[in-house]
Amino acid sequence: MTLPFAYQNPTLQFERFMVDARDCAGLPTTNMAWNMVVGVLHAFRWRLTVPQALSFAAVLPPMLRALFIEDWDLEQSARPFGEAADWLADVRSVRHRHNFAPPDAVASVATALRRHVDAQAFERVLANLPPQASRYWQPKVASAEPLGQQQL
Repeated sequence: MTLPFAYQNPTLQFERFMVDARDCAGLPTTNMAWNMVVGVLHAFRWRLTVPQALSFAAVLPPMLRALFIEDWDLEQSARPFGEAADWLADVRSVRHRHNFAPPDAVASVATALRRHVDAQAFERVLANLPPQASRYWQPKVASAEPLGQQQL
């Protein structure tokens, strides 16, 4: 088997994702998108058990997987899923002085993420998580590209 692209060029793949996330959120720079992306990933992780989070991480590209698990306090118990306002508050709590997450931050990152993962694997893992997980990862309604299309 040849070395998979995701491991040959993880920084290129990550750069493409960050540009997508930036554009989906209407932010001017990927630097501004950084805290939003970290916040969306961590806010979701905070709502999962360790086994659930690991199954979700397994479908992420390598660099996003690393962000998803960075600074993880394994002793912290899962938070209730709550509603979109709770998610946004948690997203904005990440490096809050430098966080430019727009009101649709979760949907913006969801839209970008779905373009960079295997759609079937992503849906399969979401189906095995709490029902609110699928709500969390709902893309924006008017997405310009089909879901699950990797931009490699």
